[in-house]
Amino acid sequence: MKIPFFGAKQKEIPPFYEAYAQSFNTAQPSLESMPFIAFDTETTGLDVKNDRILCIGAVAIMGNTIYTDEALEVYVEQDVYSSKSAEIHGILKKGKQKRITEEQAVKKFLDFIGNSVLVGHHVGYDVAMINNALKRLGAPRLKNKLLDTGLLYKNSIHEVNLLNKDKVYSLDELCDEMKISMEDRHTAAGDAYITALAFLKICSRMRRNGKLTLKNLFKH
Repeated sequence: MKIPFFGAKQKEIPPFYEAYAQSFNTAQPSLESMPFIAFDTETTGLDVKNDRILCIGAVAIMGNTIYTDEALEVYVEQDVYSSKSAEIHGILKKGKQKRITEEQAVKKFLDFIGNSVLVGHHVGYDVAMINNALKRLGAPRLKNKLLDTGLLYKNSIHEVNLLNKDKVYSLDELCDEMKISMEDRHTAAGDAYITALAFLKICSRMRRNGKLTLKNLFKH
């Protein structure tokens, strides 16, 4: 199979990506039955081109339920490493976590997410990290629709309370405002679960205001 590859000429794509891409050949479900995956990456730094993924955490959401028994947490063996970033996420270079290759991690992630809508806080960064890993494996970008809890949160705030429309909200601020425990903050699995909770709370707020529609969710 050949598909456009990062704006370049068409190239053969790896079989693992082809299987993932085929999952999108289905009709879009209703909001109530739409599958969502909240996810997060912990990385060696914030440079999407030169830094690498150390861990991916993800959890499934359907309706008003977070399926903790359907979760993903994989640690990635990397040569690139930063001791400064380890002070935040706690992933040590010689840590005890079982680690797999970047290729294995990306394959597991694609298999887990399928055609679900991906939910993340400042999701563009995490998607860029996954996309660059895919590029290194000779595969195209992610195809999933994306939702950013930071933008959704701003959309859910009444205009009278939105004093600074340019403000970027951190996940910590969302947790504080919506009374979400930050016990597992700065682990990929923990941040994925926290993001899932924030997403459901935002959806609940939008539902109460009569704004919970597919159009409003994806208007950003």
